[in-house]
Amino acid sequence: MSLAVATRYARALLELGQETKTLESLIGEFERAAATYEASEELRAVLANPLLSREAKNAIVSDVAGALGLSANAKNTLRLLADRRRIDSLPAITRRLRELVDREQGLVHADVVAAARLSAGFYDRLKAELEKLTGKKIALRSSEDASLIGGVVVRIGDTVIDGSLKSRLDSLKQSLLPN
Repeated sequence: MSLAVATRYARALLELGQETKTLESLIGEFERAAATYEASEELRAVLANPLLSREAKNAIVSDVAGALGLSANAKNTLRLLADRRRIDSLPAITRRLRELVDREQGLVHADVVAAARLSAGFYDRLKAELEKLTGKKIALRSSEDASLIGGVVVRIGDTVIDGSLKSRLDSLKQSLLPN
């Protein structure tokens, strides 16, 4: 599915969530539904089956929505996606919805990779510095990669700030090698 189609559905969901004052819960519901859809190969295969009737697909979507405790708005949207043969786009629509909401709220995600687990205080100070640097609210996602040896690498969109020891050692190695 194209980004334009995912954006169209995501914008409609954004407006629905804003109008009904349920945006945060709606996002959570779609994230749960998308995770369930992506995790179940059987569910994806059944909903993609062209021989299965529309009614049967709607019943399956309703059962899944009920098991996940989804609201009527989320359930109806999922049924609409199934009716229009766009249920396979659920993960892309959900990601796009999160991006639109984050942009509207001025929130930027920063991926922080450290050589080892760091203290909560370090992440708090890093977040404050990044917010000062970008002028936006920052949400940190952290992970570890022992190959960095030490330090951290921060990625915000297309910008990478590499403060890893591995990177510094590679730079030193390049400067010491003859041309």
